[in-house]
Amino acid sequence: QVQLVESGGGLVQAGGSLRLSCAASGRTFSNYAMGWFRQAPGKERDFVAAISWSGRSTYYADSVKGRFTISRDNAKNTVYLQMNSLKPEDTAVYYCAADVSIRPLNSDSDKYTYWGQGTQVTVSS
Repeated sequence: QVQLVESGGGLVQAGGSLRLSCAASGRTFSNYAMGWFRQAPGKERDFVAAISWSGRSTYYADSVKGRFTISRDNAKNTVYLQMNSLKPEDTAVYYCAADVSIRPLNSDSDKYTYWGQGTQVTVSS
């Protein structure tokens, strides 16, 4: 089992920044690719970004490319999502997730086994 706990969400004005954290416990965190997803009210859960177990490879949704940065610190069992130039359309609950299989980074939520409870991000215009 892997337990994931997100933090760092909140209310920010458009153009502002937030950094989300996802702390992992349980099985060996450093073995797994990690992803961030988000879900706005009334919408499906969308892929945001993913990072390989080593941190050397990353993958972003087109909607956040150039604004968001995913990173990880395996010594701290934590993955981060730095969000800059936030827009009202970034408002959503943000979830981190772990992919325990060995495969290329992917945006399919079905491929991720463990999920956190989510943290709310609200961007005001």
